[in-house]
Amino acid sequence: MSRRLARTLRRLAVVLVLLGIFLALWAFWWEPARLTSRTYRLEIPRWPNQCSGLRVAVAGDLHVGSPHQGLKMLREIVETMGALRPDLVLLAGDFVIQDVIGGKFVPPEVIARELARLRRLAPETPVYAVLGNHDWWLDAKRVRAALESSGIPVLEDQAVELRLGRCSFWLVGLGDFWEGDPDVARATRGVPAGVPALALTHNPDLFAELPDRFSLVVAAHTHGGQVSIPLVGRPIVPSSYGERYAAGHVVEGGRHLFVTTGLGTSILPVRFRVPPEISLLELRPRILR
Repeated sequence: MSRRLARTLRRLAVVLVLLGIFLALWAFWWEPARLTSRTYRLEIPRWPNQCSGLRVAVAGDLHVGSPHQGLKMLREIVETMGALRPDLVLLAGDFVIQDVIGGKFVPPEVIARELARLRRLAPETPVYAVLGNHDWWLDAKRVRAALESSGIPVLEDQAVELRLGRCSFWLVGLGDFWEGDPDVARATRGVPAGVPALALTHNPDLFAELPDRFSLVVAAHTHGGQVSIPLVGRPIVPSSYGERYAAGHVVEGGRHLFVTTGLGTSILPVRFRVPPEISLLELRPRILR
């Protein structure tokens, strides 16, 4: 091997090592510690003109106690959501975390007390929640009791009619697809046929089984795969449908789904090109073109 080739290979090795260190810092330290918010303007079917521009803040997979997602970050999340001045706040489940590398368990009662500050920051803004699989794995009754004692209703196969000024619609909460044994018929029993309705659930896999009666289904659970590699995609998504319901706005057969990529981490404390996100949805009637 010539000296020139050996020198070139050494330089290449140094570059690859530095690149590996950079990517590791990005994925395990910098990006999981970020907090971003992103606005999505969605045109959805059967949405009334009186509700055009409704602002819905969505936070999912808080996983409080996962690395970088302690109580300090939860307070920042609450303050950021309040500053967005939404008309409605939806909390899409998985408030707690178990067995994540580098994490520390935070009791749901402590989490709920911090989330209760949403009601003080924006007293006129309704806040609703559903439970996720991690909440069930801990103790669904305990997590629900903690949230509701802090003034945050949990909709488990339940519906509520919301009137926000001139805007009127129904919000339907559906149980977690993995653990909550969702019952759509029960959840929608009191919802009049043909009225505008949003659905909130944790796991987007339920979307494939839902009837065409919701203007939009909002979900979380996937974390957007936590990692998105250019030209490769999202190698691991906790879904039976792969990347089909991994993130963002999905339209199938005229039905609409939005999946927020969440805030915390699970299993491995890594995020790469999928930063922690509060999703702000601006909902408008679908314009027929």
